[in-house]
Amino acid sequence: MYNTLTNSPLFKGIAPEEIENIFSLINYKIKKYDNEQLIASREEPVNHLLILIKGSVRGEMLDFSGKVLKVEDIHAPKPIVGAFLFGAQNKFPVDVITCEETSLLIIPKESVIKLFQLNPQFLQNFLNAISSRAQFLSRRIWFLSFKTIKGKLAQYILNLEKTQGENINMKLTQKELAEFFGVTRPSLARALGDMEKNGIIEANRKQITILDKNKLITLIE
Repeated sequence: MYNTLTNSPLFKGIAPEEIENIFSLINYKIKKYDNEQLIASREEPVNHLLILIKGSVRGEMLDFSGKVLKVEDIHAPKPIVGAFLFGAQNKFPVDVITCEETSLLIIPKESVIKLFQLNPQFLQNFLNAISSRAQFLSRRIWFLSFKTIKGKLAQYILNLEKTQGENINMKLTQKELAEFFGVTRPSLARALGDMEKNGIIEANRKQITILDKNKLITLIE
């Protein structure tokens, strides 16, 4: 477990021997889950720091129409909802469900505070992790604020264009991108097809070439 944790963002820069030493001074447990098992429901209190040491989970939200919106997949050895461990509304923002057989390291809040005191590197890593999470959620909300799928796509492509130029690697598959935008895969495929027909982009799997940047910008307006 300690070697696995060295690859976790929360224990970056901390040697396995040091992790083992500080863990001998705190309370924790390891719990195993089967595939497609509910770990926590939305609005449950977050009283423990959860770190995946094996497997993966997904966060899902269910709206009033019954539509499921997948927020994110999380793989070992990353933490789960670390940003919600503290604060007045420290509740799970989503349902957390396993995607495969999974093992969780569960650390009570009191022991997390003790870890902060025992190891300054852990404290710094924790602050970096929750800041990154806040930035991710901010970007996600921003994308969801665009009313049309083409608007979401245009903003996403233009963001990548800043670093990659007009020939873009989308990184995400259509399925992953549809889940990120909160839309269906066929709807996303239709929007991409329309943008190609209108001479705005050229698409080849994950590769996108911007043909008319001005038209792309108008989709956002």
